[in-house]
Amino acid sequence: MGVQGFQEYLEKRCPGAAVPVDLLKLARTAARQILIDADSGLQRLYGGYQTDWVCGGEWNAMLGYLAALSQACLYQGGLELVVVFNGTLGKERWPEWARRAQGQRQTAQLIVNHVGSKATPPPRAWFLPPACLSHCVRLAMFRFRVRVVQTLEDHHQEVLSLYRDFGFAGLIAQDSEFALCNVPAYFSSHALKLSWNGKNLTTHQYLLSEAARQLGLKTQHLPCFAALLGNHILPDEDLAAFHWSLLGPEHPLASLKVRAHQLVLPPCEVVIKAVSEYVSSIKDLGNLDTIARDVFKQSQSRMEDKVERFKKAVDYFSAASKPRSPNMGPSSFICEYLMKRYHKPFSVSHLTDKASRWDDPAGRVVLASGDGSQGNGSGSHIPSLLSMATRSHMDITTPPLPQVSAEVLRVAEHRHRRGLMYPQIYHILTKGEMKMPVCIEDECNSELPPASMLFRAGRQYAYGVLFSLAETHRRLERLALRKRAPLEVPPVIVKEWSSGKAKSALTPELVPALCFREWTCPNLRRLWLGRASEDRSRRTRAFLACLRSDCPALLNPAQVPQHLLLMCCVLRYMMQWPGGRILQRHELDAFLAQAVSSQLYEPDQLQELKVEKVDSRGVQLASLFMAGVDTALFINDVCGQPLPWEHCCPWGFFDGKLFQSKLSRAARDRSALLDMCEGQEELVSKVEKMRQAILEGINLSRPPPPPPLPPPAFLPPAMVPRAFPGTEMIFFLSTHVFKACFNLLSQSLVSYSRLGILTCFFCSGLQSIPPQGGKLEIAGMVVGQWAGNKPVRGRGGFNMQVVSVGAGRG
Repeated sequence: MGVQGFQEYLEKRCPGAAVPVDLLKLARTAARQILIDADSGLQRLYGGYQTDWVCGGEWNAMLGYLAALSQACLYQGGLELVVVFNGTLGKERWPEWARRAQGQRQTAQLIVNHVGSKATPPPRAWFLPPACLSHCVRLAMFRFRVRVVQTLEDHHQEVLSLYRDFGFAGLIAQDSEFALCNVPAYFSSHALKLSWNGKNLTTHQYLLSEAARQLGLKTQHLPCFAALLGNHILPDEDLAAFHWSLLGPEHPLASLKVRAHQLVLPPCEVVIKAVSEYVSSIKDLGNLDTIARDVFKQSQSRMEDKVERFKKAVDYFSAASKPRSPNMGPSSFICEYLMKRYHKPFSVSHLTDKASRWDDPAGRVVLASGDGSQGNGSGSHIPSLLSMATRSHMDITTPPLPQVSAEVLRVAEHRHRRGLMYPQIYHILTKGEMKMPVCIEDECNSELPPASMLFRAGRQYAYGVLFSLAETHRRLERLALRKRAPLEVPPVIVKEWSSGKAKSALTPELVPALCFREWTCPNLRRLWLGRASEDRSRRTRAFLACLRSDCPALLNPAQVPQHLLLMCCVLRYMMQWPGGRILQRHELDAFLAQAVSSQLYEPDQLQELKVEKVDSRGVQLASLFMAGVDTALFINDVCGQPLPWEHCCPWGFFDGKLFQSKLSRAARDRSALLDMCEGQEELVSKVEKMRQAILEGINLSRPPPPPPLPPPAFLPPAMVPRAFPGTEMIFFLSTHVFKACFNLLSQSLVSYSRLGILTCFFCSGLQSIPPQGGKLEIAGMVVGQWAGNKPVRGRGGFNMQVVSVGAGRG
């Protein structure tokens, strides 16, 4: 989009618009608060572009950097940091997210190919945030008592509202929308550097007034300028004809306008210059209808829609450039939190607090509805982007979500806004949708499944916990018994948005929720707000059951230390993948050996540690493991946070470079566990005990999984989920799908009969088929038959064997 290119234009094409500053020196003049946008500053909050990020994450190095940053701000300059994380679903920016996810997938493939061929870290330009990075930074901020806020509906609008309404001294970010909203003190997050002695914190300050002067614009021109550049409301495609018309037929680039019958857009810097000249020539900026008619005079379709989108874009950027009242819109709920002059330490003991703590200070009540919609509680004149018409391939009808109590939603919103909860949980409860991040994985490697598929079953059980599916099943079973009617349980479907090899990022996968078979999980209100002594054990059991780790050995501190429980649950889950064995024994030992190593807590030793060759499989295993940690954090928050946050921090059990070092030793001698444990028998004993607990009850020599079942009847043809072994799903088949299923079965019986064996999908074991042949009937209708083998010598003839379904046997 043209808007997103403005940041680069500001840095490279506007001399004097970016000047170096020292934030600590600026803060020494008076007590100051700085707002940091974590969404665009994750790379710097991670600590920069260390070459070892590809190994799965240098979490202790990141922790050391954030500790130095927070201490320098607090003690050197009296600078108070407030970090804002993006907790929105961002559906109004779906195409932009899909393009970014596609680019990240391509980068991930480049990384895998580079590591596989050269065994060295990839170039810095290919930096891809390690899995779970955002949540690791959030947990680190809690550790250092840095204030954390999480946005809910519109990330950019809520960040700007915080900045303007509560007098922050500056905004540290790297986003063109903030630049175009005329933020007075806008600093670069990519250029943020902390000196080795912690006395200087330098970056670049963008002088937007200077950039506007060079473009010939005034402050009042910026909303119209941003709207005509191309953005998430009015995309580039709708403005392409207008942009080319500004260049004219004599422009050197005019020959690129139409090439191979495809839409070609002018270069971003050319568009910015041309649009700025056009906007500066507008006499009446308030007459949007006249401007729109001139802009779209060459448009041949959707004229009214484009005009309406142009007006919405202007209103959007105008609202973002003006201060808002604290009680306008949902952002005031965040701001109330920031008004407090003290900051309580983070704790997961919310369940023991008074009930009034969960009340919304604004007195708003959040109501649940079937389609997940909710009121915003105010008359804000910022346009509701979610009310805009979405693209046709995104409008996929799913069954309505179960009703969620207002009390649970208040708790979810409270925890979400304060960053105390995984950000996707609130959107699953209210909208039934979830976005999946991109991981470093080889799409050509069939030995390792995609992370989104590997941990899907765990998420399915978590969805069942969120919507209290077990309680619904139990209630409907009692009702069916009383009425002597068949049990009918309405499906609970969650849309998972991800970018994969076989699907578009704009096409969701419809994933049904599952409930546990072994025990009945309490409802969500009981899990989150229950105060009885047995409620804690129920939360823990729900967490373990979601990760297929409900075994006594994992809860024995003599075998698994408490701070390593989450890691062991993730590894046990990976060991049970039905599609094939993911971790070999020496790879499992490498994970465990680095978790008990004394080097894990020595950042200086880790920094000096050298890995001769970066193993490509090790990179992918580390990425899968951290994706599993991300899923475990999600499940922990779903189940009421049975694990304290201190035991969820990856720097307590994983380091990517240390894992590569252990893995390289294991590759040389797969039986050298003592070598991996640095010659310490005590560490060998710890690893063996944890390995025994992880593998308890797991059959590593199980047969291949059965073929997948047909898709649900309510799925459109293009929405059939990928059939990957081991994916557990509940299907609701219509009559014609049922018939098609048995037609396929009858065809299989013909081939099996030639071998004298019939595989029965409804009976356990194998049954021999008599040699005279047979036929398959469904509801009295013959849908398939097969010829018999020659009679065995010495036996008499038999009548034809009839297999009936839905009718009496023949």
